[in-house]
Amino acid sequence: MGPALSLPPLALYIHVPWCVRKCPYCDFNSHEADGVIPEGVYVDALLADLEGELPQVWGRRVVSLFIGGGTPSLFSGEAVERLLSGVRARLPLLPDAEITLEANPGTAEAGRFRDYRQAGVNRLSLGVQSFDDRRLAALGRIHRRGEVFRAVEMARAAGFDNLNLDLMFGLPEQTPREGLADLTEALALAPTHLSWYQLTIEPNTPFHHAPPPLPEDEALWALQEQGVESSAAAGFEQYEVSAYARDGARCRHNLNYWRFGDYLGIGAGAHGKVTLPAEGRVVRRWKARHPRAYLGGERLAGEQVIEVGELPGEFMMNVLRLLDGFDEALFAERTGLPLETVAGPLAEAVSRGLLEREEGRIRPSERGRAFLNDLIALFL
Repeated sequence: MGPALSLPPLALYIHVPWCVRKCPYCDFNSHEADGVIPEGVYVDALLADLEGELPQVWGRRVVSLFIGGGTPSLFSGEAVERLLSGVRARLPLLPDAEITLEANPGTAEAGRFRDYRQAGVNRLSLGVQSFDDRRLAALGRIHRRGEVFRAVEMARAAGFDNLNLDLMFGLPEQTPREGLADLTEALALAPTHLSWYQLTIEPNTPFHHAPPPLPEDEALWALQEQGVESSAAAGFEQYEVSAYARDGARCRHNLNYWRFGDYLGIGAGAHGKVTLPAEGRVVRRWKARHPRAYLGGERLAGEQVIEVGELPGEFMMNVLRLLDGFDEALFAERTGLPLETVAGPLAEAVSRGLLEREEGRIRPSERGRAFLNDLIALFL
């Protein structure tokens, strides 16, 4: 008999694997488009993929949908409309479901943005990364500074009042002053949400094989502290390690990940995690990475039951990214296990000043946020 699991909220992630050019820091499953993207065939494959996932989630409704990549804004409005209509015909979405699409400012088109909005996309995420053309070139981005402003203007004209900007700091040879200037420009555009995160060098990327000169850790920490203050002064609350939002604009899709919710993943290389209470199991599934294999019908690449002993660590690895932490009851709801299962690591984290525990709530302390990897390691 497995743990006594409850059903968490369910989200849907849809992966579009193509981009114009692969960036040297990127370890996502993205492939440079070679000629015309087969968007019609790919939408057919996505909907067939979704149908294969449905037996796991009969009767459940989707709270959020996220179209990521790659560069989803390479798809036409017609393709996105057919995709979302096909999803709705197969899986019920909540009436107020958050539906996000990622866009590259270098592929932004006014007509396409209007079509996305009419298709039901109600949240746009623009991959800005920097406002400095030199840094953008070093990152391999296809857009330049001026296209960011045009993309924001087009998004607003198309009716997107829920807008996220993706911004990076700690870029090659970037000074703290330049990093703060980027943030200041992003805040001046008055988005509803900001994803502001440090560039990390990931394995199997060009940057890993030929590392560029990066800023020192102390300078980055000071920059981040200044950035938190600047964001707060502009009306943004930091609620996760790299996420800042205006009141009521937290990303519901990402919050579901961080709270160890369920999500279906469709598309080349997509991952999903689904709770099956009747069987006492939590299952991960992932899809074939290469678009050619995925389009050839080899969609499901693997499936794995998360071992009961791994559930506490998986839960903590996600939820401790949130600044306000979690209600103690959520641990049992998501893992099916009593909180006493992690009594030892909890006590150690509190004694080391990494966690705060009061009134039924557990949250990382300021020290815990500074040493988040050490905190999470206690539960793994």
